[in-house]
Amino acid sequence: MTVPVPTSPARPSPAAPPAFAVAVVGAGAAGLAAALALARDGVETALVGRHAPVADGRTVALLDGSVRFLTVLGAWAEIAPHASPLAELQIVDDTGSLFRPPPARFSAAEIGLPAFGWNVESARLVETLRGQARTTPGLTLFEADSAGMRLADGAAVLDLEDGRSLAAQLVVGADGGRSPLRAASGLRSREWSYPQAALTTLLAHERPHRDISTEFHTRNGPFTLVPLPGGHRSSLVWVTTERAAKRLSGLEDGGLAAAVEHQARSMLGAMRIDGPRGLVPMRGLSVERPVAERLALIGEAAHVFPPIGAQGLNLGLRDAAALRDAVFSAREANRDPGAPASLAGFGRARGVDARLRGAAVDMLNRSLLTDLLPVDALRGLGLVVLGAIPPLRRLVMREGVQPRLGAPSLMR
Repeated sequence: MTVPVPTSPARPSPAAPPAFAVAVVGAGAAGLAAALALARDGVETALVGRHAPVADGRTVALLDGSVRFLTVLGAWAEIAPHASPLAELQIVDDTGSLFRPPPARFSAAEIGLPAFGWNVESARLVETLRGQARTTPGLTLFEADSAGMRLADGAAVLDLEDGRSLAAQLVVGADGGRSPLRAASGLRSREWSYPQAALTTLLAHERPHRDISTEFHTRNGPFTLVPLPGGHRSSLVWVTTERAAKRLSGLEDGGLAAAVEHQARSMLGAMRIDGPRGLVPMRGLSVERPVAERLALIGEAAHVFPPIGAQGLNLGLRDAAALRDAVFSAREANRDPGAPASLAGFGRARGVDARLRGAAVDMLNRSLLTDLLPVDALRGLGLVVLGAIPPLRRLVMREGVQPRLGAPSLMR
């Protein structure tokens, strides 16, 4: 007699991971803005990343193009009441150089703007964008860190640390200056550091700031006071030697407030520490190109430079807006948004913008760290020339606020 051999029931094949057109990795401001811009245009988008708190006393001066972008995303109306206009910029040479120029003053009214930008606490910006992300149709949130990206069947698969996976035609790396996606992609990058750190905090002060941002150029780096709402509050970015920054950050509130008032020449009167502190190492990073197979890098995953001149996050937001344009163009042409042809223009344009801005910031910072008379003379002469030639001053101001060529459509 033949005994039937029992058969095991067939195992169901593992379910395919959910698929998206684009997956953005990184829940900071640049990643959130990119995800919101894509979902707004009907692109099925995933946002991957833990929503960690932001509370290190940092603010961001959102330049005019960034404000236009946030307005289109529907976020600016909520941010605006908590932002202060930067109507004027004042630069004071405090290096002790023999070629010290008089203070230089730049007014946004000269280029037809009410303000160069608006200063807002970083935590406010990020939390507002996260609130938008939670209610935006077509945007799916995965509040977990990415564990890696792999290529499979014409798509990229992201494995998450909580065990889930998802697939996308294009992955956007907005995962910060230590980007694991960049490291794993094989993209060539260059990193460097400065013998400095930036102390950040929020201040209350006796005298009104009158919407004027003041930057003291010292021999150890820029010391910048940026207006906050209310007229009597400002944010501080004090770039100095690593040793001095650590010493200052260890002072009790009264001692630090007195040190800030002294460095600011008491121009805003008595100071009081009015928020958390941060200590930011001064470093730089650039990539040879910000695109790889089914991967585009934005924000600090693609470029890092010192917190000078309000260029860092504004450059990251331009990355996000430019990426939206690249994906939108690919969709209109019925192309795969992750294909090399779809990303080539984005990679070229963003690489040029990042290199130019990064070089300008690096040059200014290094020029302050040297006491060579020719360098001091050139820096001082530059400020004098800008003050004496209005057309050149207006051109420099416009370029500082928004590049005239190649501006993303949502920033125009």
